[in-house]
Amino acid sequence: MSDVLSYENWNEEKIKNISNEYPDYMDILKWAFQEYGDEIVYACSFGAEGIVLIDLINKVNPHANIIFLDTGLHFPETYELIEKVKLRYPTLNIKMVKPKITVGEQAAMFGDELWTEHPNQCCHIRKVLPLQEALKNTKAWISGLRRDQSPTRSNTQFINKDHKFSNIKICPLIHWTWDDILTYIQLNNLPYNPLHDQGYPSIGCWPCTSAVLDQDDLRSGRWAGTTKLECGLHQT
Repeated sequence: MSDVLSYENWNEEKIKNISNEYPDYMDILKWAFQEYGDEIVYACSFGAEGIVLIDLINKVNPHANIIFLDTGLHFPETYELIEKVKLRYPTLNIKMVKPKITVGEQAAMFGDELWTEHPNQCCHIRKVLPLQEALKNTKAWISGLRRDQSPTRSNTQFINKDHKFSNIKICPLIHWTWDDILTYIQLNNLPYNPLHDQGYPSIGCWPCTSAVLDQDDLRSGRWAGTTKLECGLHQT
């Protein structure tokens, strides 16, 4: 459909009208699935925000397409949570998206622990390229970004023109706080990663994730001790 909002026909006036007509998180989710049908996918990290979004998406479209970027370096708790989610939401189409090379092959090509020496390259191989491939046949994707997560995310909108992947990025939870996320999980008795109870508000690959020291910076446990702030999925 030519009138569907896409990267190629981005329309500021249409964005303004959509924002006025669909002013909150459930409204924007309903709009997204009405607008894109099967041409939208949720890229879920299975953190706390991810669990909330899965539950919300299931209410709107219980057959939605959900992908997990399986780097091969996630915590065992993350993989265990994914299995619990699959059991709880059996109609959702949850797909594990893997890089083209294994962790062992990466070590043979670039040396052991590439994530330590060149973390941006590691993220590019194991996250950015797989998502790029997964989004080839989509017009839009959903992300759990929240404005209070970090300064780099403070200007995120419900609907974003994603230059990184030449796509439309939908972020329904931009106004939610960390307390909002935890409250929703508790009220709805949702499964979640037990590492959240051990000081890990943001959970990525195990070599690059530690418990937070600064409670005012929920992502300070990611690539701690470096200047790296993002894995590359949300950078232009």
